Amino acid sequence: MVIGYVEELSTRISRLKRERKAVILGHNYQDPYVQEIADFLGDSLELSKKAMSVDAEVIVFAGVSFMAEMAAILNPDRIVLHPEPSAGCPLADHLDRDVADLYRRRYPNAPLVVYVNSHASVKAISDYVVTSSSAVRLISQLDSDTVLFGPDRNLASYVAEKTGKEIVPVPENGHCPVHEYLLSPYHVRLAKELHPGAKLLVHPEVRPEVRRMADFVGSTSQMLKAVSSLEGELLMGTEEGLSIRARRENPGRRIFPVNPGAVCIDMKKINLENIERALREMGPKVKVDERVADRVREVLTRSLEMLR
Repeated sequence: MVIGYVEELSTRISRLKRERKAVILGHNYQDPYVQEIADFLGDSLELSKKAMSVDAEVIVFAGVSFMAEMAAILNPDRIVLHPEPSAGCPLADHLDRDVADLYRRRYPNAPLVVYVNSHASVKAISDYVVTSSSAVRLISQLDSDTVLFGPDRNLASYVAEKTGKEIVPVPENGHCPVHEYLLSPYHVRLAKELHPGAKLLVHPEVRPEVRRMADFVGSTSQMLKAVSSLEGELLMGTEEGLSIRARRENPGRRIFPVNPGAVCIDMKKINLENIERALREMGPKVKVDERVADRVREVLTRSLEMLR
């Protein structure tokens, strides 16, 4: 019965995609059914950039709100739909303009670098925007020994380790609840007991002590690429949805989440029902203030130039 309903929804979505000339972007943490229906899977910035090169009038972003914002900012001439506006990001919510301004005043000579997992209003007042895969490379090139970085304190500590710079976390306690609490050393030890000898891959948003236990540290896209170079069983230290994609793309490989309960509730608010509804009703549409969007595009352009 459930399978029949999924097939029915998938069929309706496929028809609506053709009628609306739409493309569906699915984040790596989406559930299996959404991953199956998505035209492209990846991380947030990777997907928004991909949308710029496809022939589509409508973009449906199956991810959290800051990701849909980015898609709208980078694709101003397209209609961007976010199937569930309440799908936010607790990590992004740690940093707002007032907090950023406070740290700017405390460190007037330090550049402000923000993680792509932040709100557009914060990106607009930053000096640079980075992803988890580009943070080390960009910050290592900055002519400053002190750098403000937000909102993830664990990614900030990772960048500090790799660059030798003083990285000031903005704010002090910013973190992703899934990576902070559901992928702890306790969970890693349990997983290794169940899968002795398995290689551990983790996202840099995990705590420093978990990174020290890992065989590989990288973004979701980097973790997927690393699968082919690592033998034997693998443990994926990030939201459980990435393991689903990794297994599908590597048939026969024994790939497991460190913690099957490491679920981003906000990501999972996106489902086939609200994707179908978004395409049918052509809403909710994502709107970003034009002045904010213009400023974010300037910051992104400057950031990308640093990475060439």
